[in-house]
Amino acid sequence: MVKEDRKLWKSNYFIKITALLDEYPKAFIVNADNVGSKQMQQIRQGIRGRGVILMGKNTMMRKAIRGHLDTNPGLEKLLPAIKNNVGFVFTKEDLTEVRTLLLENKVQAPARAGALAPMDVKIPAQITTLGPEKTSFFQALSIPTKITKGTIEILNEVNLIKEGERVGSSESTLLNMLNISPFTYGLVIEHVYDSGTVFSPDVLDITNADIIARFVEGVRKVATVSLAIGYPTAASAPHSLVNGFKRLLAVAVETEYSFKEAERTKEYLKDPSKFAVAAAPVAAAKTAAAPAAAAKAPVKEESDKSDDDDMGFGLFD
Repeated sequence: MVKEDRKLWKSNYFIKITALLDEYPKAFIVNADNVGSKQMQQIRQGIRGRGVILMGKNTMMRKAIRGHLDTNPGLEKLLPAIKNNVGFVFTKEDLTEVRTLLLENKVQAPARAGALAPMDVKIPAQITTLGPEKTSFFQALSIPTKITKGTIEILNEVNLIKEGERVGSSESTLLNMLNISPFTYGLVIEHVYDSGTVFSPDVLDITNADIIARFVEGVRKVATVSLAIGYPTAASAPHSLVNGFKRLLAVAVETEYSFKEAERTKEYLKDPSKFAVAAAPVAAAKTAAAPAAAAKAPVKEESDKSDDDDMGFGLFD
């Protein structure tokens, strides 16, 4: 009876994952290390209506995908990503929004001995509640301390654990004594699947502005190389036309040869006052835009007597 139930469970699992692969064009491959059942339930509730979480054994997931390759060959790209403690989060919604929902659910956790540190752990300088009998413990970890009012004071900030290192038993014990839970755990997105394509989750951070900037940068490089080697391309053609016009304009200025676009430039060079006349409306507009307060500046009253009178003689004396 137990074997039959197990077979039935496997059969239902294959049917479920196949149906999800057919229904949802997008999925996250997530790592569920250090995620407990209660936290997983909270994550499921957080994305309810926007996605479906499916965990399972890697062998069963690979078998289900291989059996579905005839219908959807693009699923083959998922096989290399199914390793370690991973599962699927299927969705039809915007990937960036669903990712935010997944990453928001974090749980504070102590540093367990033997666990890989997901981040650097630093202990700030502080006065602890530990008694002097624990001084030897700090000395073993090369942490400078002193006794302040009957308790141990950590003198300087200490880099206790580096990201990617395994937590030692001494470091774990110390953090527990200080009531420090440095790590936060939740689902970690390792890969993203979208309509037959598997890519890194970092791609979701790319904005339209980033794409446009990269495209413009590429066009500039193509135009630069094309102009340098004299090979015309769509990117360099506008620059070539402008440079050619400048050369024609220079020839027209230095010779009697002329054409319609060069006539105005030649007129300005012959009579610069025409340029002053053309620039007059612009100067007038700037003057009109000046603050009204400047126009209403107080005018000093003229004296009834001129400076010449003050000096004792008139202008025509």
